[in-house]
Amino acid sequence: MDNVRPDALGDVLVLGLGHTGQAVARYLLHLADDPATAARVGSVTVVGGAKSSDGPAARALRAAGAAVTVGEDSVEGSYDLCVASPGISEFSGLFAAGRAASGAVVGEPELVWRESPERWIAITGTNGKTTTTSLATALLTGAGIDAVSVGNIGTNLADALDAGRPEGRWYVAELSSFQLATTERLHPRVACLLNVTPDHLEWHRTFDNYVAAKERVFANLDPSDLAVLVVDDPVCARVADGLEARGLTVCRVSVEGVPDSPCRAYLDGDTLAVDLPDGAHRLADFSAMALEGPHNAANALVASACALFAGAPDDAVTAGLLAFAPLEHRIEPVRTVDGVRYVNDSKATNTDAAVTAVGAFAPGTVVCLVGGHDKGGDLADFCRAMAGACRAVVAYGEARDRMGGALEEAGVPVTYAPHMAEALEAARALARPGDVVLLSPACSSFDEFSGYEERGRAFKDLVRALVPEGGRR
Repeated sequence: MDNVRPDALGDVLVLGLGHTGQAVARYLLHLADDPATAARVGSVTVVGGAKSSDGPAARALRAAGAAVTVGEDSVEGSYDLCVASPGISEFSGLFAAGRAASGAVVGEPELVWRESPERWIAITGTNGKTTTTSLATALLTGAGIDAVSVGNIGTNLADALDAGRPEGRWYVAELSSFQLATTERLHPRVACLLNVTPDHLEWHRTFDNYVAAKERVFANLDPSDLAVLVVDDPVCARVADGLEARGLTVCRVSVEGVPDSPCRAYLDGDTLAVDLPDGAHRLADFSAMALEGPHNAANALVASACALFAGAPDDAVTAGLLAFAPLEHRIEPVRTVDGVRYVNDSKATNTDAAVTAVGAFAPGTVVCLVGGHDKGGDLADFCRAMAGACRAVVAYGEARDRMGGALEEAGVPVTYAPHMAEALEAARALARPGDVVLLSPACSSFDEFSGYEERGRAFKDLVRALVPEGGRR
């Protein structure tokens, strides 16, 4: 792949003062401070936006040489390049101000790809991104291939590049729709789309815009690259058809059947099977893995296709699949008490993720905790799915009345609780030996917690404090 790094970035405007904005600004300032690269950066200006404040982050960037403005959405001056943080919608006033003042607007993934374009695997989708990204990285590293997880998974791309990228290292990038919306030339060697269901519409305005942002991960692929799509999802199936019409190499992934395609990944009985242009690969049995549910079988197939395409041998991929443990807050086993399994799926912040989670267990064995901060989406499909999968639901928090009422109308037995702690007590009273008490809230956590991580850890602490009937902890 040609080196696309521009010789000069010029005067750069950074929009946003969160983790991404800080990481991008630090990277640019380090370029400006290094005599070997100083000529590439004229100046660095950071505009935090109306909700930002003059705290430690702003002071640290000023001390390093950036001009920093907080508390407003206006932009003064003119710039060669604007790098927008993913939390800033392309329809917002701050984004519009940055675009009007700049020669070009990109996001962090686009900037970092231009700086270092070799060996990228890009993974996106509404749900399952983090598990798939982590698993793909684990399969590569287990095969002795240098790889790191970056992007939306927690390590900012700019920070990863700033720390130095050794020759041969793969970036396995979890990319959100926010990040992809501001890409232009991003060209991974492998691009993956797991699923697409309505989410983040307050940012994208319409579902069509959301789908278009996801599709951008494939925009610059050529036939020597690999596009991987889970075609059990109807949007992904449609996108796959369009990519094949472009002449791209498309790996169709399914856990519901065997795709009619020479390039495919599927379950051969219980065995994970991946057929790529280099030949057929038969890997681990999914039932031997620690992951549960059809969605995780699909995630494992996608991750395997990525690793095999990047050069990992079959035996190393199989060993990596068997060694991989569930991630925190994603259908994470916590403890079994009185014959009841307690599972933390706090990352399920939308209804589709919750439906996927309950589908990982036998129908009629799940007592599900739902609730939190209500995103206000339509509940019809969610309620139908929960009625077929759950024995009971405990609705709690800010969303309990709306969600509980809709579930009751669908025939689901519902118990109400004010907070998550009381919801767990109610779920324990409802559960029978052999059941699963599942925290899969289908809502964000901001009515009671700072984020899904705090919510999940609080749930785990409560479960670990449970005393078996007639016994000690």
